[in-house]
Amino acid sequence: MDFTTTENQQMIADMIKSFGAKHVTPNMMEWDEKQEFPRELFTKLGKLGLMGVLIPTELGGSNMGYMEYVTAISEISKIDGSLGLSVAAHNSLCAGHIMQAGNDEQKKKYLTRLSTGEIIGAFCLSEPEAGSDATSQRTTAVDKGDHYLLNGTKNWITNGNSASIYLEMAQTNAEK
Repeated sequence: MDFTTTENQQMIADMIKSFGAKHVTPNMMEWDEKQEFPRELFTKLGKLGLMGVLIPTELGGSNMGYMEYVTAISEISKIDGSLGLSVAAHNSLCAGHIMQAGNDEQKKKYLTRLSTGEIIGAFCLSEPEAGSDATSQRTTAVDKGDHYLLNGTKNWITNGNSASIYLEMAQTNAEK
């Protein structure tokens, strides 16, 4: 595999550096000190195509590859690590799982809005007793026909206070 930086990756890096200098660096200490989540920043990142990096264009995404995705997350994280984590959790853990396992209706309903930054996604895996060990989690989901009944506790949810959609991990058959 060739890890030489491509022209496209360099353009992404330059765009993020410019964006960060204008919109992130001047404000990040204030956001941190006030424990404020910069919601409006995610809409701006969506306009740059950074909230749906791996999502196909027909679903509102940028349809880029993983090398471009790694470039984007790395460059954002160089400016502000917490912002990089939030963007990565949104792209990979929420949108990525919907892209991988969602049905067509779910993809159309959620991915178009996630890709623009209109809504922010979170991934709910960690539990007090299990950490991020999915096989030891206690949260259950019982199929009620037209919905699932969730019962359990999650913690350490990246984007948890700011998300509009939560991708929940739960046991549907605790015996397995």
